Amino acid sequence: MRNHSPMVSAFSAFLLAVMWLQMRVACSSSSSPLAPALYAFGDSLVDSGNNNLLPTLDKADYLPYGNKFTGVSPDDSPMGGPSPTSSGKCLNLGDQVRLFESAAHDDLPRLFKSSNEFSGYLDKSIFAFLIGSNDYIINYLNPTLYSTSKTYEPRPFAKLLVAALSRHLERLYNMGARKFVVFQIGPIGCIPTIAKKSNHDGVCGGGPNLLVSYFNQMLQPMLQNVTFSLSGSMFVLDQANSLGYDAIINPSKYGLTDSRNPCYTTWRNGTLSCVPLRTPCPIADKHFFWDGYHPTDAASSIIASRCFNDTKVCSPVSIQDLVRI
Repeated sequence: MRNHSPMVSAFSAFLLAVMWLQMRVACSSSSSPLAPALYAFGDSLVDSGNNNLLPTLDKADYLPYGNKFTGVSPDDSPMGGPSPTSSGKCLNLGDQVRLFESAAHDDLPRLFKSSNEFSGYLDKSIFAFLIGSNDYIINYLNPTLYSTSKTYEPRPFAKLLVAALSRHLERLYNMGARKFVVFQIGPIGCIPTIAKKSNHDGVCGGGPNLLVSYFNQMLQPMLQNVTFSLSGSMFVLDQANSLGYDAIINPSKYGLTDSRNPCYTTWRNGTLSCVPLRTPCPIADKHFFWDGYHPTDAASSIIASRCFNDTKVCSPVSIQDLVRI
């Protein structure tokens, strides 16, 4: 599974959930965090700047990316991985897991007094996965560069992706991880880079959304299976797709005014990444999309806050309950 994506939003849904955790801790009488650490694996929705060290053209180390991070330069802001077809190298999911494996073996144990203390740290930490959308956006839906859609029908392709994800989850479990949050692929047919290019009726392209629905349908039974088979584990499914779709179709319901157009000026008529050094969008909190690919922090906070508290969005337990297990 690939993690590359053209650029990144100001925040990802799960990073906002972390902020929510920190806010809860700040308001709590307890001085200890609700979870000792969060490890995020995935695409540009959670990339924290790895591209700065990679040979790639796709970077977000310029304004307006990061403009809301007080005291932080764009060089330190989140950014997406590249498309390997034209832009350079990326860290795929296997690379990310291997990097964590190396850190868990060589570096992290030095921070703890004993192996038991380190095991307890991993046991209580949260491992989040936001992955899969670019396997469709950049690969499956790009037949001129990839033969994937000619090789696999939609359901077998989704099954292939879910099986690969399951193997990566089990690898992390074998390293000591126990608490996982796995996000559905969002409604990619609604993102400007697809919706504005496609010939379709309505806000979204139904074909791309149908494709990712096969992956999302297979995700829940896979997570239930690994929870059952891997003793002491808890795998939480974040049903971000349906919530995100509802916010796009009914923006006023969520305090938004525009769910079709990027808040910021982008290349190619609102379908790509932000044009550098333009004036930051003054009403980002009213837009669902920041650029042609990614949500604003306002849109992400809708998903994050609901996942934190609502078992209808994150199941079988909310993040709030997960950190207490």
